[in-house]
Amino acid sequence: MVGTLTQTTTLFEQAQALGIKFFLVSYTDLLGGTRAKLVPAAKIASVEKNGAFFSSFASNLGLGPDAAEIAAIPDPSSLIQLPWEPTVGWVASDVYFEGKPFPAAPRTILNQVLDECIELGYTYKAGIEAEFFLLKKTDVGYVVADDRDTAERPCYDQLNLMRQFDLISEVVGYMEALGWEPYQCDHEDANGQFELNWSFSEAKVACDRHVFFKYMVKTLAEKRGFTATFMPKPFSHITGSGGHVHNSLWQGETNSFAEGADKGGLSPVGYHFLGGVLEHAKGLTALFAPTVNSYRRLGASSTTSGSTWSPRYISYGGNNRSHMLRIPEAGRFECRLIDGAANMYLALAGLLAAGIDGIKKQTSPGERIDENLYARGSEFPDLPTLPANLYEALKALKQNELLMETLGDLGAKTFFEFKEKEWNAFCDQVTDWEMNHYIDI
Repeated sequence: MVGTLTQTTTLFEQAQALGIKFFLVSYTDLLGGTRAKLVPAAKIASVEKNGAFFSSFASNLGLGPDAAEIAAIPDPSSLIQLPWEPTVGWVASDVYFEGKPFPAAPRTILNQVLDECIELGYTYKAGIEAEFFLLKKTDVGYVVADDRDTAERPCYDQLNLMRQFDLISEVVGYMEALGWEPYQCDHEDANGQFELNWSFSEAKVACDRHVFFKYMVKTLAEKRGFTATFMPKPFSHITGSGGHVHNSLWQGETNSFAEGADKGGLSPVGYHFLGGVLEHAKGLTALFAPTVNSYRRLGASSTTSGSTWSPRYISYGGNNRSHMLRIPEAGRFECRLIDGAANMYLALAGLLAAGIDGIKKQTSPGERIDENLYARGSEFPDLPTLPANLYEALKALKQNELLMETLGDLGAKTFFEFKEKEWNAFCDQVTDWEMNHYIDI
């Protein structure tokens, strides 16, 4: 089920070997949406050379109707044969415009930071924990797909997990066939919420797989009459969905975060990288939590389970989930700020740029805090807090020179145009809560 190309094997040759009749030539836009064209295998040679063409104005990349088309040139190394429809191959693409890599395309932005990382002698690897809800649509709106999944604290619940065994086992079986090495599945802290984990990989591969994972889960859920959503906070009273990322730098087969690590779990390089992420955390929040809804998750005061599992402070600790950054074991750290709405190409580009900056400046993260910040955060008055809403996060991003440079002039301009429009549209709405609380004023 996996199309693994050598440097001398074309997509057309691979299609003949695997029985692929069509290719989904896909790219990710600045809002994290997946765009694609379906190309017959007989015509893929031309697309592999010249790209599949998309109207620029419809591409969500900041170009107007007067612009020429963008070209999505497939990356052969990303080829995945659809496990549920093996006559179709999916490929991630790099976006070109007028013959050059388009600077505002998320995969291009990540590529540029990865090149800088390679110049420093490192390979950046990431493991993504994708949380999602299974819902169904009713006359009163979306509700949890499983009517019996109602416990106040459903995390790791065996019955709730196994009632979705049909879907979960199918997804896991496909990930195994694709060589992703899935290793754990669980019912998460919210009703109707699940998490499937697979092995870490080089960062661009991790992003490509995350894009495909979302497509796969949504497709298989739809076949069962469900909606799979990665929305950060679909319900006010229960926990939201994160997209936690585990990070490490490597030199060949050596984990540079583990080599020379202290008792806290990281090497000096690892701490400098982590320190850079902390230093740029406010600006990174706009990339890690990029929607209005993201701040329902970050700003939640309580849930029925008793914990939000989302950070409030710019802090780090050991194996302590109340922090923004967690060191669960030697050689890696987890960023818990990233949520299910994040465009992983942009999120990891920003995270890596901040980490590299920390290495170059030898940024110290300060002393770690071995306390439950959900309960004792107020005891640390000098501890900075994360932005409270999308507006604050965008303002912090705009003031962050490093991250603005990472996005590039056009990427930043377009990102802010989209996100400021989103914020203004949100502010224009009068909610039911406001009517209920202020109607008698």
